[in-house]
Amino acid sequence: MPQRPPESETQTLTRPELKTPEMYRVLLLNDDYTPMDFVVDLLIRLFHRSALQANRIMLAVHHKGSGVAGVYPREIAETKVHQATELARKAGHPLRCVMEEDI
Repeated sequence: MPQRPPESETQTLTRPELKTPEMYRVLLLNDDYTPMDFVVDLLIRLFHRSALQANRIMLAVHHKGSGVAGVYPREIAETKVHQATELARKAGHPLRCVMEEDI
């Protein structure tokens, strides 16, 4: 039968404290050239928004100058910005997408 170490020699393991990752807003910026339908399609395909949500965000971009496509941890936000910009360029649109820390 295996022997247990004496009580004085046992160690208590502590779990490291987990931190919530910093979140970033991905913003679409208005321009005079990117079609509204393209923005709605982008929001549905890339940001997984419903058609209603996508239309509301697109209208915010159009009327207010920018709209929040989503809020993500930093690495995911960076990827979304890159993907949105790449899709817009491939389609020949100057749509700008940026990220900022969600406060």
